[in-house]
Amino acid sequence: MATTLLQALPYAAWEPTKRTLHLWTQIAGKIRLALAPHRNHWWHVTLHVNSRGLYSPPLLAGDVFFDMTFDFDRHVFEIAASDGRSVSRPLHDGLSVATFYRDVMKMLDGLGVRVRILAKPYGVDMHTPFADDEEHHSYDGDAVRRWWHILGWTRDVFEEHADAFIGKTGPMNVFWHTLDFALSQYSGRRAPERPGASRVEQEAYSHEVIAVGFWAGDANVPMPAYYTYTAPEPPTLTSMPLQPVSEAKWVPSGSGHLGILPYDAVFGASDQRGTLLAFLKSGFNAGFTSGKWPPSP
Repeated sequence: MATTLLQALPYAAWEPTKRTLHLWTQIAGKIRLALAPHRNHWWHVTLHVNSRGLYSPPLLAGDVFFDMTFDFDRHVFEIAASDGRSVSRPLHDGLSVATFYRDVMKMLDGLGVRVRILAKPYGVDMHTPFADDEEHHSYDGDAVRRWWHILGWTRDVFEEHADAFIGKTGPMNVFWHTLDFALSQYSGRRAPERPGASRVEQEAYSHEVIAVGFWAGDANVPMPAYYTYTAPEPPTLTSMPLQPVSEAKWVPSGSGHLGILPYDAVFGASDQRGTLLAFLKSGFNAGFTSGKWPPSP
C-alpha cells in the first residue's frame, strides 16, 4: 500500500547516517567530477533524484558508457554499463567509508573504467581520506528512505515553482558539497567578482541567482529545512516578507542571509504543497524585487 512521501525526519536520530551517506555521495560525485564534461555552475558534478534514489547521469570512460545509482529502495549501490554489465554492493549499517570507497573503485575497475579522484572529503568538517575512514559507518535504511521520499515530493513542488519563470533555470541538483537539493534561477546578468572567493565559488556564483533548496540539517541548523537566498544579496532583501509569516524567517549565513522554513512547518501543514509553494514564491519575489531583476522576455 502506498504511503505519504512526507514523513518525520528528526535530525539527531539520523545524523550519524547522514554524515556517512554524505561521504559516500562525495565519492560518487568526485567520479563525476573526473569524467564529466564541464558545465556552468558545476552542474556536471551533481547527483539527481529518481524513483530509486540518487543517480549519476551517464558517464563515458574510454569506451565504457555507464551510470551509478544509490538505490534506496533495495539499499544497494549499483554501476550499470551500456553493454548490459552491472555490478552492485549492498548498503548497510557498519559499511565504512573506507570499505565503500575501495569497493566502488574495484567495481569500476572490473568494468574497465579507469579513473583517479582526489580521495578526500570536500567542504565538510570531516577530513580523513576516504581510504582511511573507518569512523563513519552508520546506515539507517528507514531514515535514508524517508529522506529520499522527501526529495521526490520536493522535486515535484520545485517543478511547479519553476514553471512561472521562463529565464535560465538550472536542473534540480543534489550538491554533494553540502548534501542539499537545490533549484537555481538566473537573471541573465553577470555577477560582480567575489574578492577572495575560491574557483568553486566564482563558478557557482558567476551570474545573479535566486536559489531554493532543501537540506536535512547540519551543525549550524540542526533540523531539516527549506531555504532560499539571492546572490549577490541586494541590500533590501531581508526587508521583504517570507511566507508563511509565522514560520519562515531570514537568518544570517556567512556574509549574507538565508530564508529558512523548517521542514516540520511543511510536514505539519494542512496544505503541505501550498505552504511550500508560498515560501518558494515569496523567496523568489524577494530576490527579484530587491535585486531589480529585468522582466522575463
